[in-house]
Amino acid sequence: MTKKFSLLFFAFLFIFGVASVALSAEQVVNVYSARHYESDKELYALFQQQTGIGVNVVSANAPELIERIKRESSATEADIFITVDGGVLYSAKAAGILQPVTSPLVLKNVPASLRDKDNAWVGLTTRARVIVYAKDRVTPKELSTYEDLADSRWKGRVVARPSSSLYDQSLLASLITLDGEAKALAWVKGITANFARPPKGNDRGQAMDIAAGIGDVALMNTYYIGQMLNSKNPEEVKAAQNIGIFFPNQQSTGTHINVSGIALTKYAKHVDNAIKLIEFLTDVPAQERLSAGNYEFPVNVAAQKNPLLASWGAFKPQSVDFSALGLNNARAIQFFAEGGWK
Repeated sequence: MTKKFSLLFFAFLFIFGVASVALSAEQVVNVYSARHYESDKELYALFQQQTGIGVNVVSANAPELIERIKRESSATEADIFITVDGGVLYSAKAAGILQPVTSPLVLKNVPASLRDKDNAWVGLTTRARVIVYAKDRVTPKELSTYEDLADSRWKGRVVARPSSSLYDQSLLASLITLDGEAKALAWVKGITANFARPPKGNDRGQAMDIAAGIGDVALMNTYYIGQMLNSKNPEEVKAAQNIGIFFPNQQSTGTHINVSGIALTKYAKHVDNAIKLIEFLTDVPAQERLSAGNYEFPVNVAAQKNPLLASWGAFKPQSVDFSALGLNNARAIQFFAEGGWK
């Protein structure tokens, strides 16, 4: 009798232990992310605090993460994929590693224009690629469109990143969509002829070179401007204070915007937890924290923008399906090479 009781007791402990481990394992969500911002980490911690669901993050660049998820296939631990750039999100969808997000709350939080047409991914934040200019050498009246920067009056006045910049590749991809291939290639050749120096550096570097008088105009993502104005580096703050911000193409096709997106992976093991995290990140409180912390535009229209972003005023964005940024990426890279933009 004692032996039988002991066997039953240990069997109970085993079953209870397995169930406990399984339950514990369910209280996580695994995120593969190409975003590396403190604001994201703070929100993951807040989500865990509010829900009891732990957030495990694997960080790498987007192509590496896409290839890893493809390679891991059904064995992947990834529940969520996060990255910047609509073209990269298109590539993830085309790779067959995503599944649609069907949560009514998420679809309410994110406008249709800022998510995939099949809801394979939804927007998390946006940023605009604007023209920045030296306040003491350029007036806003001299500026109009991206295309106008190819005009010869800007000769020796444009500074730019190398053509390997995904941000400029996506901008060019959008111009291919809107203006056609011939005009887009002509733009590359024209703007290349106007360079003040060979392309180099990142967005911050362009602002620093304008401040140093090397060039007068450049292309920058808006969130970099916010980061520089609030930097701990006084030289960055000074440079950012001396540049103006211009939203181009307001009388025509609109200012180019790009998107950070979040997606549910095809073989997610913790779907319910993943959906909860996507709902959390696209809801108003988290959207406002993302905007406040990283100077990005919220996708949820009910969320308030960071006051700095709000001070720049409303602007007309491009109306381009983000998939075009992926579809035209190879062509954009080819045009940069043909046009001499190194």
